[in-house]
Amino acid sequence: MKRDNQFIGQSGAFLDAVERASRAAPMNRPVLVIGERGTGKELIAERLHRLSPRWDEPLVTMNCAALPETLIEAELFGHEAGAFTGATKTRAGRFEEADRGTLFLDELGNLSMAAQERLLRAVEYGEVTRIGSSRPIRVDVRIVAATNDDLPALAERGEFRSDLLDRLSFEVITLPPLRVREGDIDVLADYFGRRMAAELQWEGWPGFADHVRRQLDEYPWPGNVRELRNVVERAVYRWDDWSQPVGHVQFDPFDSPWKPASPAHRKPESPSGQAAARGDGSLAQAAPDLDTVEDLRSAVDAHERAILEHALGKHRWNQRQTARALGLSYDQLRHAIKRHALMQEEE
Repeated sequence: MKRDNQFIGQSGAFLDAVERASRAAPMNRPVLVIGERGTGKELIAERLHRLSPRWDEPLVTMNCAALPETLIEAELFGHEAGAFTGATKTRAGRFEEADRGTLFLDELGNLSMAAQERLLRAVEYGEVTRIGSSRPIRVDVRIVAATNDDLPALAERGEFRSDLLDRLSFEVITLPPLRVREGDIDVLADYFGRRMAAELQWEGWPGFADHVRRQLDEYPWPGNVRELRNVVERAVYRWDDWSQPVGHVQFDPFDSPWKPASPAHRKPESPSGQAAARGDGSLAQAAPDLDTVEDLRSAVDAHERAILEHALGKHRWNQRQTARALGLSYDQLRHAIKRHALMQEEE
């Protein structure tokens, strides 16, 4: 399947960020894109390029965190043959490759101070010099950079050049995390679910069960849209009956009763820390907010209902398997289902 370059969402925070990118696109100025992992920084960079006058020229991408510090400068600015060990032939850098186009520098905060100094000159004067050469080369490149670091804080600590930050921050687009994009989780989950159902050649799209939608909405999504896509697609492909709403979702693909134990040198997490870190859509995620319940009874009922919903979904609403998994008799489980009015969801 081709890579999905669409922007999906309807929340005001998300649409504001996209509109800001659209307005900045025609400007021949650097743009910084800030956001947590998985929020779509590369998609914004591509939008900035495609809506600019440079749209038919190269869009060159370089991940500054993917290369060792000793190679970043050679990748950015190129090198002459014999400039260092292993440089058997002359090579153009990313700046030359992106001439007349756009250079997208991802994970900008990982650039070394030496590379930052050379980048500053390239931004300021439009010139780059290959390693091992004394002849500068003129380039016409628009720079779009992205990071999830706090660059002003790094600059204050002397870990990022303030003058480079000034030159790169003509416009700063900060992408909202998924957890604050009101209404977008449901829209994105339905979109990714339908795509996966089509890939699996299902005859229809049954959607998600109500308790699964609640779990998706309440999960904090540290990996944002990228994580949501993985979770949804995994849930759909594991679901066997396309005629019934998808009733189980697993947030942590590594969660397993046979999961290897942590190394002995690691500090064990507190029980509350383990529950928060599991993120598997089970009891920790479904537990009610104790600040919002009126009394202990309502808190217990809410938590018990969440346990039932999760276990029933996990076992495809097979009540005998669910009863065995919860250590209940079949009659006890039936009584609990009726007490929490889950019969309608079962049907």
